[in-house]
Amino acid sequence: MSLTARDLMEPDVKTVSPDDDVADVFKRFARYEFSGFPVVDGDERVVGVVTESDLVGLFEPEEETLWIPIGLPPFVDTLSYQVKRPWADLDLGVDMVRNADRPISEVMSGDVATVTPDEGVDAVLDLLVGDDPDINRVPVVDDEGRTVGIIARQDVIRAFRDKRLD
Repeated sequence: MSLTARDLMEPDVKTVSPDDDVADVFKRFARYEFSGFPVVDGDERVVGVVTESDLVGLFEPEEETLWIPIGLPPFVDTLSYQVKRPWADLDLGVDMVRNADRPISEVMSGDVATVTPDEGVDAVLDLLVGDDPDINRVPVVDDEGRTVGIIARQDVIRAFRDKRLD
């Protein structure tokens, strides 16, 4: 018997809405031990995915290059140095206030890889082991694009382990 997405998926999917704001999604990450959520519209159709990395990106400085002019005019050369500021130097409170009301639709990834319940385990594995993009979970959708389950990497590993123990 070959495994399908239906065999691997968790049918109780925790999702967020595109209209949910960053603060609400932060609370969901605190409540559930997930590293990402499918973003679904009112009809439960997948329109995106939001990950912890997407939210962390809101609090990292966009410009990490420090430009330092060397010399005196007219002999000015410019050197660039890569500067990584430690988390302790970031003012997360200000960033949180500035981004708290942003809708997740502005932060999420819109290009979502999905599978149908009848797709084989190889299709799921191809998505989970690919590098572009790096995917940790795959929403399972029906023919209408509605969410019916989700498969995380650990679900696949668990299924293979259980198969070996049979």
